[in-house]
Amino acid sequence: MDRSLIRNFCIIAHIDHGKSTLADRILELTGAVDKKHSRDQLLDDMDLERERGITIKASMVRLSYHAKDGKDYILNLIDTPGHVDFTYEVSKSLAACEGAILVVDAGQGIEAQTVANYYLAKDNKLKVIPVINKIDLSQVDIPRTKNQITSILGFKEEEIILVSAKEGIGIEEVLERIVGVLPPPTGEITHPLKALIFDCRFDTFKGVVVFVRVVDGKIDAYTQIKLMHSGKTYKIEELGVFKDLKYFKAESLSCGEAGYLTANIRDPREIIIGDTITDFRNPCPEALPGYRTLKPLVFCGIYPVNPGDFPNLRDAMDKLKLSDASFVFEPENSQSFGSGFRCGFLGLLHMEIVQERLEREYDLNLILTVPNVVYRIRKRDGQIFDVDTPAKFPATQDIQEAQEPYVSLLMIIPVDTIDPVCEMAKSRRGVFKSSEYLGVDRVKLIFDIPLSEIIVDFYDRIKSLTKGYGSLDYEFKGYLPANLVKLDIMFNGITCDAFSSLIHKDKAMHKAHALVLRLKDLIPRQLFEVNIQAKVGSQILASEKIRSLGKHVTSKCYGGDITRKRKLWEGQKEGKKRLKQFGKVEIPQEAFLEVLKI
Repeated sequence: MDRSLIRNFCIIAHIDHGKSTLADRILELTGAVDKKHSRDQLLDDMDLERERGITIKASMVRLSYHAKDGKDYILNLIDTPGHVDFTYEVSKSLAACEGAILVVDAGQGIEAQTVANYYLAKDNKLKVIPVINKIDLSQVDIPRTKNQITSILGFKEEEIILVSAKEGIGIEEVLERIVGVLPPPTGEITHPLKALIFDCRFDTFKGVVVFVRVVDGKIDAYTQIKLMHSGKTYKIEELGVFKDLKYFKAESLSCGEAGYLTANIRDPREIIIGDTITDFRNPCPEALPGYRTLKPLVFCGIYPVNPGDFPNLRDAMDKLKLSDASFVFEPENSQSFGSGFRCGFLGLLHMEIVQERLEREYDLNLILTVPNVVYRIRKRDGQIFDVDTPAKFPATQDIQEAQEPYVSLLMIIPVDTIDPVCEMAKSRRGVFKSSEYLGVDRVKLIFDIPLSEIIVDFYDRIKSLTKGYGSLDYEFKGYLPANLVKLDIMFNGITCDAFSSLIHKDKAMHKAHALVLRLKDLIPRQLFEVNIQAKVGSQILASEKIRSLGKHVTSKCYGGDITRKRKLWEGQKEGKKRLKQFGKVEIPQEAFLEVLKI
């Protein structure tokens, strides 16, 4: 295949700016799908993505386009997520492309993730095409959006394409700009095979389906491949391309092309996203740099409600990691729930999506513990170690210094909401760093803020304060000293480690009262009295009681001596004492989810 006729590109944008809709129109215009049988979010193959209206997983498809210059081009399109929690999907997609389409909402203008994704593309040395979407809306200020793109991102006005993905306006101009401006892939077909694994999926019948981008050389259906990082070798069973939303077998893939292969790989742990594939008989001298490993920012425990489901949960996590390389996990045991996994996520939405996928796709019933960030502890004996679960937090007298992770928080908000947003950021222990006006109606704010203060509800609060016009992005900055304590929740004197959390000392009292009050509302009445207590060390900060469920033991008595009723009441009292001493408190699953929001 002539490499000059291949274009590898992805679509990047802030969340809800119309990436998936633009991808749908490109698929329709290139004939990949019939308009009569079309639907929204064609490349989003998970029900969860369509229900939430967001892209969770990057998707690749191969398209054919007959351009105005009379040539037939091969377009490899990757649609990417927009939420900050799925930045890893964007970064690994950019590494497999030569160009990117940057979509900006005509009504919203440039948002925080727009800026972040633009710089990700420039770091990967990609050619970027700016596109203003949703020009069909009645209340849009296109000149203002153009001015933002030219002044903030440095594009020329003539480079900007005006598009309505919903109405199909400007799509052909986008395609012509792709074939005219974006560079073709580089590489030499005479060099030894060198291919990048940029995605994987698990198929019940085929095993692991590996998506590759061939950088150098050529791969055919008879090649015996070697994974350079793991050293494992396989014989290819099926080779092909994902074209027009269907799998098509191919005899070979040459440098510049992207496609898939299967090799009867049944263990998902054998494949590493970012690994380099080469020819076993004629290997390349060195591997590709692969992807930068992202450190998880949020940790929580995931346990099966039924202990017998632990092997199924382990298999499900192995398969899920194939399609989500940023998800990490390791086994752990809990006094309350038995065997489970300590899992790391890029954010709270990422955690929520992983839970829903495990429950939906693998039919599991799960319990999640309170999320924590990773703290760093220096003990008095000089030992330094990371704490990702409250159970690992040492006694206060053994700690010389505790440190918590800080992030650099970028917010783009309307000018008239500066005061409430700054006040809210400072109430979360944020430290103001800088501000920059973007035109007359928007401002960029930068704060240094503890990660633990923004992972739960900070994004929702920003959206509320700015009436939906605010956006944020953050990147890890480092560790700074903090006064940390471990907050435990006890039921009838027994600590439930699922509700334990590490928190700044100044906020412990407020959190303790909020937790016990919420648990009092969520936990149903039992046959015995339940005493809920929140403590730090040996100090009880808050306490609430749930009255026992009344049982009418004298209902069968009709008249007679009062001593008969008293005898039944005394027996009931003794029974409740035993229940209180030995009985287990039944905690509904929604209680574990609700406390995340406190």
